[in-house]
Amino acid sequence: MLKRYLPILTWLPHYTRRLCAADLLAGVIVTVMVIPQSLAYAILAGLPAVVGLYASILPLLIYTLFGTSRTLAVGPVAIIALMTGAALAGVATPGTPEYLQAALVLSLLSGAMLVVMGLLRMGFFANFLSHPVIAGFLSASGLLIAASQAGHLLGIEASGYTVTELVVSLATGLGGVHWPTLAIGASTLAFLVVVRRWGKPMLRRLGLSARSADLAARAGPVLAVVATTLASWHFELAESGVAVIGSIPAGLPPLTLPGFDMSLWKALLIPALLISVVGFVESISMAQMLAAKRRQRISPNQELVGLGGANLAAAFSAGMPVTGGLSRTVINYDAGAQTPMAGLFAALGIGLVTLAMTSALYHLPIATLAATITVAILTIIDIGMIRRTWRYSRSDFSAMAITILLTLVEGVEAGIISGMLLSIGLFLYRTSRPHSALVGLIPGTEHFRNIERHDTETASHVALLRIDESLYFANARYLEDTVHELVARRPELSDVVLICSAVNLIDASALESLDAINTRLKDAEVTLHLSEVKGPVMDQLKKSEFLDDLTGRVFLSNYAAWQALKEPRSD
Repeated sequence: MLKRYLPILTWLPHYTRRLCAADLLAGVIVTVMVIPQSLAYAILAGLPAVVGLYASILPLLIYTLFGTSRTLAVGPVAIIALMTGAALAGVATPGTPEYLQAALVLSLLSGAMLVVMGLLRMGFFANFLSHPVIAGFLSASGLLIAASQAGHLLGIEASGYTVTELVVSLATGLGGVHWPTLAIGASTLAFLVVVRRWGKPMLRRLGLSARSADLAARAGPVLAVVATTLASWHFELAESGVAVIGSIPAGLPPLTLPGFDMSLWKALLIPALLISVVGFVESISMAQMLAAKRRQRISPNQELVGLGGANLAAAFSAGMPVTGGLSRTVINYDAGAQTPMAGLFAALGIGLVTLAMTSALYHLPIATLAATITVAILTIIDIGMIRRTWRYSRSDFSAMAITILLTLVEGVEAGIISGMLLSIGLFLYRTSRPHSALVGLIPGTEHFRNIERHDTETASHVALLRIDESLYFANARYLEDTVHELVARRPELSDVVLICSAVNLIDASALESLDAINTRLKDAEVTLHLSEVKGPVMDQLKKSEFLDDLTGRVFLSNYAAWQALKEPRSD
């Protein structure tokens, strides 16, 4: 039981020097590479840059204790930063103490929700967001994030969390483009694009191993930060109007206490829930993918607890909402992390930087961080997924398109809520109208197939009706209508067999419908039978009186039903 809630106890007793060396190296690499990200995502959320560093220390330590992924790296991420900024903008003014306090409350609420969901074993909740909807939401959010950084790249004021607000804001400020800032932003952007696209092949041609070339290419943002910071310092660009990070408080994160203003809690309740769900989906997807490569196991419910604990830690250490990040996790994995201890080493490294090296970041141009965010975020715009969804399923594409449109026009909260509702709505619509087929025997075999697709052997007095969906309240009435329409269309019927091979559940509403079908068919002098009922479903049926009232039989197989019923009954 203790190991279930403290997964560290499963691997720490077997921790070796070899594992420690691998984790230490990964921790150092992650420390160096995620510092620019942490600063950038805090600014994206409208918070001081140092908050990104704070959110990358204690949350990582807590996740090391409670998380089940060996390689997931927790901290500020772009999508959650955007959602955080959108949520906080409605309750406080950026740059004020109230804004910082609201960020702590948001982290606290998100963390508490995740922990409660984990303890209640609600990891399945993430399944209510379909993959096309998630892809649409992430793509639209990526466009919003990229657009929000255009102001920093141009050196003008630009704000907003919808495409309309951003376009108007940018159009208003275009006349005041700051050319030195644009030069820094454009050159950094071009450098990062070249490194991301051609860096690894070029380094491979120079003789580096595949792993070394990959890590070196991923270090592009670090090189950009170092180069532009030195240039900004040497040429005193801040004096020329180039926006820089400025003074970052030195020292470890202070202990903080989120406020207990109930009106603020109510205002942030829904945003916190949405941030929790989106953060969990992004995190668990990445964790499961990397765990599968190493044949390791991830517990979704315990991941909820781990991520919840990380957010609670952020709330009490001047941080912001966090989750498992795509880029930092891939860096951690590629760097050779073997256990969550790599996260602990990274937290210690970031803590050391925060304690003693923040002064070196004073001259870091904001435009450099904007370019870093833009290049990183454009990778989540999944054009391929949009095309594939369009070709495969127009209904799924419609849900994706609506999610993209509402995210761009109304904001991230409207986008994710609409996506969730559309996912649930599509599921209910599809399962409320279950596919069914009349089947017949393939001559010379014991196999039964759809009579409209194959040449089959049938009998006019027998209908073998296959139901291709579990039966529950949403489709119970539809099943009644289907059977009654069949009987009305074929007055010669004497036997109806419901084939239940695809039925995994019959709830109380569906049981009532089956009772009604049985009664009405009896009145019409038609006998109702079942075949291929699964064990768990049969166990449930045995708890009711339905089997006692059934006018026909329950057959083990369709072939047994056919053999028993294919000859007309003699009156």
